[in-house]
Amino acid sequence: MSLPHAILTALLEKPSSGLELTRRFDRSIGYFWPATHQQIYRELGKLEQAGFIRALPSEQPSRGQKKEFEVLPAGRAELTAWASGEQDSKPVRNALLVRLRAAAVVGDAGLGEELHRHLALHRRQLAEYEEIEGRDFGTATEPEDRLRRMVLRAGIGLETFWVQWLEEALAEVAEMPPGERPGE
Repeated sequence: MSLPHAILTALLEKPSSGLELTRRFDRSIGYFWPATHQQIYRELGKLEQAGFIRALPSEQPSRGQKKEFEVLPAGRAELTAWASGEQDSKPVRNALLVRLRAAAVVGDAGLGEELHRHLALHRRQLAEYEEIEGRDFGTATEPEDRLRRMVLRAGIGLETFWVQWLEEALAEVAEMPPGERPGE
């Protein structure tokens, strides 16, 4: 996936100014494809230059006024081609998993605290996703909403996995006698 495609998706859902888009992004697509505000603004410029989006005409043009963008037919065609194409899954890159491997070699000092911290983060994210699902998708019947809910369900599944795995990892670390832990 690429940031331009995420932006095209968000703008097709609702034409927006750059500021509105970054705020909406933080509350939706950004959960799965995070981007800084600077990255989003940079991509808006590139998409406009490529002829995929345009700034809507403003009734009162003035310096510093927010430009609202909409997707042009070429942008819709680009997104359609991308969405109907193939994309291989990317390998997981997770620093916590590398830290766990490193702890097996050099010792687990501080690992328990870090696992607890990650567990709290994932529990919070899971609760947030579940709240969004209940609030926004309780009776999703439209095809668009059903697909958006499936994206959210993927997030719920991933967070559920991490909560369960972290609980298991913490139990495993707790069972290791202090003198027999790796690196000691």
